[in-house]
Amino acid sequence: MSLTALFHDHLSERMHWVATALSATRFDTLIISSGEPFTYFADDQEAPFNTTPHFRHYCPLEGPHHVLKLQPGRKPQLIRYAPEDFWYEQLPLGNPFWLNDFDLVEAPTVDAVWEAVGKPMRGAYVGNELVRATGAELELNPSSLMSYLDWGRALKTPYEVACTEEATILGAKGHEAGRKAFLAGASELEIHYAFVQAVGCLDHELAFPSIVALDEKSATLHYEKKRGFRKGRVLLLDCGARHLGYPSDITRTTVKDSCDTRFQALRNGVEKLERELCDEVIAGRPWGQVHHLSHLKIGALLQEAGILKVDAEEAVAKGFTRPFFPHGLGHFLGIQVHDVAGKLASPDGSVQPAPPAHPYLRTTQTLTPGHLITVEPGLYFIPMLLRPFREGDNASRFDWKQIDELTPLGGIRIEDNVLVTQDGPRNLTRKHLPD
Repeated sequence: MSLTALFHDHLSERMHWVATALSATRFDTLIISSGEPFTYFADDQEAPFNTTPHFRHYCPLEGPHHVLKLQPGRKPQLIRYAPEDFWYEQLPLGNPFWLNDFDLVEAPTVDAVWEAVGKPMRGAYVGNELVRATGAELELNPSSLMSYLDWGRALKTPYEVACTEEATILGAKGHEAGRKAFLAGASELEIHYAFVQAVGCLDHELAFPSIVALDEKSATLHYEKKRGFRKGRVLLLDCGARHLGYPSDITRTTVKDSCDTRFQALRNGVEKLERELCDEVIAGRPWGQVHHLSHLKIGALLQEAGILKVDAEEAVAKGFTRPFFPHGLGHFLGIQVHDVAGKLASPDGSVQPAPPAHPYLRTTQTLTPGHLITVEPGLYFIPMLLRPFREGDNASRFDWKQIDELTPLGGIRIEDNVLVTQDGPRNLTRKHLPD
């Protein structure tokens, strides 16, 4: 099916959900703006612009100050901000694949944009142009409506899956280039440059700031600095690309042949259990169960390596796996990398919180066809998290000599993006980045 047809079906499905959401929350009109740029404090330099996610969910048009006017039973109206400007390049709209699905209005000024919006009765607004929306007498970012919209966004359409897969193709090219640079002895910064060049974008156009971590830095979960250190033994590369606003989120850990063989075995073990966990992404299964299973598998791997001296069940029950694997197994992926609705229990906004034992679990929903989720188990040597276990009755359950010897190598994370379908899991990543 063509991208034009996929988008047409996507927008039709989304508009059906808008009608449901507005009816449930007693609004008649939904106004969404693409967003207002902002400058850094006491400066005239603008931060890189990032489109309001809900706007991007309905329309791929880039740039600030555009507005969507969505009303059930009517063709979606797109009010395009199209200024004449000699300071910044203003690209012509042309004839994009999605254009015929909108009633297009062109406005040369921001004032003209909001004159076209008017003051719709029982209107709700989503976005950050709050002064303008207040002047239009709209209710600002109502939580009841936002919950409905977020719930709908969690279920991906074929158009969204196609966009994510295109982003995966680009991201896979970046990962292959980054791995090649690492094996040739490159620094973190050089590996980052190799990734960006292979994707063919600017830094701020990546899915998120790249995590390029060599050796001990791979145990810092969101490490974003880029050192000049070369010839690392371990590379953890966590980065993705975007296509039409949709990101991929991929992590690979590569170890050199010169690396400690025990760490190589752990990396291979995480690779194996990650693939097994991807097979558990099945409709009807609570995500918390899959997360619990990941801890059992990490516990078994640590026992096999001799790092823990208890079996997997006891290791999980006593919290011994948590310092090695402190984050959640995965998160929803969509317009946002950490996409919305992960902890919603229903569209009315009720929440199912993360359990106390796993406070960083980002998703608590039961898996449903259309959910797109990351699967990213990890195993790290993080001194601050292991420190409390060095003393007391449980200290003897850990092989501290081996832990201390492996700590300079950092950590391991493997991550794929998996779609829940009626027929089982569909791994969007492995087709394009097999290992």
